Amino acid sequence: MTDSPRSGSHESETRSSEEGMLASLVAIVRFTSELRRYYLGVIVCALVTAGAGLATPFLIGHATDTIVDAVNSGSGVGVLPTLAMLALAILVMELVSTVMHNLGGYTGDVLSNRIRALLSTRYLDKLLRLPQDWFDSEMTGSIVSRLNRSITEVSNFMKSMSNTFFSMLLQTVAVLVISAIYYWPLAVLLAVVFPVYVWLTGLTSRKWQRLEADKNHHIDSAGGRFAEVVGQIRVVRSFVRERHELHTFTDHFERTHDTTREQSRHWHTMDVLRRGVLNVVFAAMYLLIFWRTLEGEFSVGQMVLLIQLITMARTPVEMMSWVLDTAQRAVAGSRDYFRVMREVEVPTPDGMPELPARPEDAPVLEFDDVRFGYGDGPDVLTDVTFDVRPGERVALVSESGGGKTTLVNLLLGLYPLRSGHIRIDGIDIAAMPHDELRRRVSIVFQDASLFSDTVGENIRYGLPDASQDEVALAARRANAGEFVERLDGGYDALIGERGLKLSGGQKQRISVARAMLKDASVLVLDEATSALDTRSERAVQEGLEELMAGRTSLVIAHRLSTIATVDRIVTLKEGHVDEIGTPAELAKTGGVYGELLALQRRGEDSYLNAYQTSR
Repeated sequence: MTDSPRSGSHESETRSSEEGMLASLVAIVRFTSELRRYYLGVIVCALVTAGAGLATPFLIGHATDTIVDAVNSGSGVGVLPTLAMLALAILVMELVSTVMHNLGGYTGDVLSNRIRALLSTRYLDKLLRLPQDWFDSEMTGSIVSRLNRSITEVSNFMKSMSNTFFSMLLQTVAVLVISAIYYWPLAVLLAVVFPVYVWLTGLTSRKWQRLEADKNHHIDSAGGRFAEVVGQIRVVRSFVRERHELHTFTDHFERTHDTTREQSRHWHTMDVLRRGVLNVVFAAMYLLIFWRTLEGEFSVGQMVLLIQLITMARTPVEMMSWVLDTAQRAVAGSRDYFRVMREVEVPTPDGMPELPARPEDAPVLEFDDVRFGYGDGPDVLTDVTFDVRPGERVALVSESGGGKTTLVNLLLGLYPLRSGHIRIDGIDIAAMPHDELRRRVSIVFQDASLFSDTVGENIRYGLPDASQDEVALAARRANAGEFVERLDGGYDALIGERGLKLSGGQKQRISVARAMLKDASVLVLDEATSALDTRSERAVQEGLEELMAGRTSLVIAHRLSTIATVDRIVTLKEGHVDEIGTPAELAKTGGVYGELLALQRRGEDSYLNAYQTSR
């Protein structure tokens, strides 16, 4: 009878699942191979503990035969020294087992912490080298949840492997050999029960893996939403969405409830079958031992020895199920982790090309026929060509969504171009290592993007080795020194997550000071004052004027008043350059800049008329 296509597909799926699990386990072991000395320490402790445990049944069996012989011969007192020595030997074995077990536990704890550190640092290192578009489609909370789950499951698996697997293997082989020496059918039954038990556990794990993946999806989604809600708590409260967010969060865990019930029901049903087979086989072995003893083939001491060995063999069989359980949890928990680790990193050149000989007035910054689009989407920018001369201030103007911030992202090398070139100091940025490219650019974002650290450390982020005097000078030049000195702690004052203890204007002035301290050859102002009130804007603008003095600057601004003093304006329309000229020239052409300027003036006039009427 031939297999149906459905059954062939199922077998292929099964093989694929098993191969995937094995490949994942190999990846985990290789990934943590530098911790081999810790693994070796745990393994040695486990083997010594197992060896001491195996010696005890022999000592007890010998003591049993000694007592039985003494009772039968009536010479009980004469064997006391022998029994005392056997008791002392048992004590030594137990002490050795206790000490080595705890030494192994200590090494395992250190190993677990090292695994946590290794997984965490490598994960962050990988994230820092991934392309920007990867982050565009990921939730921050999901990234963190994925790391936490992977650390827990992988460290548990590696500890169980080193703590139990090798001692379990030693015990199993020893029991098989000893059983074969005393009575070969016992060894045959043991040799059969091991693979049968592992096979049944493998059958169980396939469905378990699928259900665990579904559960992890909901847990990661809940974790991602949780992080977003905490980060946007003011928005949640202002729109009275607390109950909605709680319901959404709870719903993800409610969905895991049914999955967990199905998963647990399947696992424990199969466990009844596995253990039932185990119980039958071991009952048969006990019966054989009892029968052989009754027939006089085994002494009472040998019977006790074999029963203890068989009982010891039962533990490894059952532990195999636990090892497989932790293994499949590690595979399920680390699958997304290793998916991230396999992501293609942003390619970066190894070395800096030689700086070409150029005239002093050659452009510092050049956009040459730049074309770009996100992913497989349509072009966002086409044929963008302009340059910025040394010390020149050039503003980018367009309607919202015109591509201004995209150009800044391309300048920083966050996305690859579809065609064209961007050059700094005559060097194509595609030929520059990313760290060298970004050292040459200082940027002040619309969002100040501060860290939950001190004021001084946030300013020093632009130049980590800067002295306190240099930090204070940058703050004063950015028009921030006065308010910083009034803070409790001054430059050592903690500003909270994302600078929540500071006002918008204060945060932006810290951001300006940070860019000022970096002192890069190219400055980018990405709508640096658009979110500020008039008074804060004035204070920040003074700092920006100081920052731009004598520096090649690219300015993006919604408020056209902030770019009135630039040397040239480049307007973008539908993703391409529409006009290039001075503010005065473009104000008369009726292009994008002229239209926006007229709209702004009409808005100001309407506000003034309404104000005068109200008076």
